[in-house]
Amino acid sequence: MKPTDPFALSRRGILRSAIAGTAILPALLSQMLAEESGPAADPLTPRSTHFPARAKRVIFLFMGGGVSHVDSWDPKPRLFSGAGQSVSIDEWQGRKGDYKMYLTRPLWEFSPHGQCGTEVSALFPHTAGCVDDLCVIRSMRSDHTNHYESTLGMHTGSFSFARPSIGSWASYGLGSVNRNLPSFVVIAPQTPYAGNQVWASDFLPGAHQGTLVVPGADPIANIRRRAATPHLQELELQAMARRNRQHLLTRAEDPLLSARIKSFETAFGMQMAAPEVFNLSKESDATLSLYGLERESTKGFGWQCLVARRLAERGVRFIELIDGGSSNNWDSHGDMNAHAPLAKNVDQPIAGLLRDLKQRGMLDDTLVVWTTEFGRTPFKEAPGQAGREHHHWVFSSWMAGGGVKGGIVYGESDDAGIRVAKDEVHVHDFHATILHLLGFDHEQLTYRHNGRDYRLTDVAGNVVKGVLA
Repeated sequence: MKPTDPFALSRRGILRSAIAGTAILPALLSQMLAEESGPAADPLTPRSTHFPARAKRVIFLFMGGGVSHVDSWDPKPRLFSGAGQSVSIDEWQGRKGDYKMYLTRPLWEFSPHGQCGTEVSALFPHTAGCVDDLCVIRSMRSDHTNHYESTLGMHTGSFSFARPSIGSWASYGLGSVNRNLPSFVVIAPQTPYAGNQVWASDFLPGAHQGTLVVPGADPIANIRRRAATPHLQELELQAMARRNRQHLLTRAEDPLLSARIKSFETAFGMQMAAPEVFNLSKESDATLSLYGLERESTKGFGWQCLVARRLAERGVRFIELIDGGSSNNWDSHGDMNAHAPLAKNVDQPIAGLLRDLKQRGMLDDTLVVWTTEFGRTPFKEAPGQAGREHHHWVFSSWMAGGGVKGGIVYGESDDAGIRVAKDEVHVHDFHATILHLLGFDHEQLTYRHNGRDYRLTDVAGNVVKGVLA
């Protein structure tokens, strides 16, 4: 092979480009393109924020199905003393009209916790012990009463159409500081409402799509080497890389092809880095106990939370943990007692994550977000019914760390928890605030697509300054 052959590669070049010929183990071809075309050609190059960030990363805890705010984070004495009383509402599950409903008593008592005295129900006893680090938002509002649309809206800012996920926007804005791991990771044992649109990059470059991790023996599909030896793999992929490189050079202006290659650029590094992340054998018994996790177990939310901390330590920008799928979730229509085992599964692990981050000095620059797609009705159609329906008019979420005031409650619902009474926080405001803490003006973090500049918050959203430290 002549030195002038454009496909002549050094051993280092082979390792960097040979993998690019396969979707299973593509290599760092985009780095080569970046060297040729400048930093703009590499979508995961670390980027400057609009202003100094308070948070370097986000851990986003999503409880699918709709957690009841009046049974968890929003105490309403009227529901205890006035259970069974009738109330009139002008809309029922998206249908306008005049409806008579009956207030329903919560199953769990509320009590103050921490030095701040924030009231939390007995549903979350472990997380209640961390309230001095939490900013509980009791005035959240969504735009839709259905799971699919509300889940989509909470993740993408769009309640009707597929748009990039908030994790993809964070990856797009920040870039990556660890090229051996994705910048956006989603850990989900089941497929949630809205499916993979929850972590899709849509029109953003494919490199910003979330990488799905499913707890179990093989958390990431197709990450293991298929060739018998590394040398054989190198030879096979070198041959494929030649053809792939030829194909790419004749289509240099094809952004979709380039984006596809770049979306896989970390796969070769992941072959070595990812197994180490998921190997918890070196974690101490005390740490495992903090998360309520049995050694060698991959079951339960404890594994998700501990892996999230390990990913955060290794530079992953946005980590989402999803509890529940499109079934077996918090959608307790028939009986609110179904909330109890669900809360038990997540409560200690979430508290363990907060405490672990804090003792490692990571909570100051890690924004932890807990939310659900909507709440549950404080009333029922008939007295004594055991469940609650979907309720998007008002619900609760919380934030901790990463530039948020700890030990406060922001916003209020009315005395029955039916509607926002003070300081409403729409989903767009929620997103604007998260981006602000990451160092971005949500109106300026845009991407041009089909002749329009798109953003996570669409044409709305205000930073909730009252939650900022």
